[in-house]
Amino acid sequence: MKTIQSLNKKIARCQKCPRLSVYIRDVAKNKVKRFKEEKYYGKPLSGFGDIKAKLLIVGLAPAAHGGNRTGRMFTGDSSGDWLAKVMYKHGFASIPTSHTADDGLFLYNAYITAAVRCAPPQNKPTREEMETCFGFLEQEKEILKNITTILCLGKIAYDATCKLYGVKPEKFGHGKLFKYKNFKILTSYHPSKQNTQTGRLSWTQWSAVFAKAKKLTKISD
Repeated sequence: MKTIQSLNKKIARCQKCPRLSVYIRDVAKNKVKRFKEEKYYGKPLSGFGDIKAKLLIVGLAPAAHGGNRTGRMFTGDSSGDWLAKVMYKHGFASIPTSHTADDGLFLYNAYITAAVRCAPPQNKPTREEMETCFGFLEQEKEILKNITTILCLGKIAYDATCKLYGVKPEKFGHGKLFKYKNFKILTSYHPSKQNTQTGRLSWTQWSAVFAKAKKLTKISD
């Protein structure tokens, strides 16, 4: 059995997907203007959080100038802002912000991961890249033994989760709950700008999903 530390080191060294490996290094070298003075992480990202967690949150992939820059998923971009704020509100996080990998954010009863560990061009990994990365999810599942509820942020995360747990995908939608014998899958639209700035995902809808996750994992105030 791998420890989470040894798995995370393995993830950071991965170069199995040539297109993604080249892309994240290129982004780290040719930075956007607003981050030109910062040093980018520029490597595949591991998950993070409470390894005894009951709640597993699965996203799509790191953002090119978010996690790929900061070295932690959902950190340093608008999606990370939405996630940290809502997790703090519902008792899953120590602080309501997620700016840098050493900002003091700790998760309680929750672990965050993603279907793909490298930022993909246009946020669109190929099917082959998703399949190549799937083994890391499998290894995390073996280590995170207390998971009872999986919150999927977007359809790609949902499809990867269904594959991980060996269940048939149903029609994806926001706020859906699928109950199985030993676990539950909860779905949400991803908190990307494409969803939050267009009104497809409102703060009220977003918060309601985490209120449901809190109830399912029996978090008390």
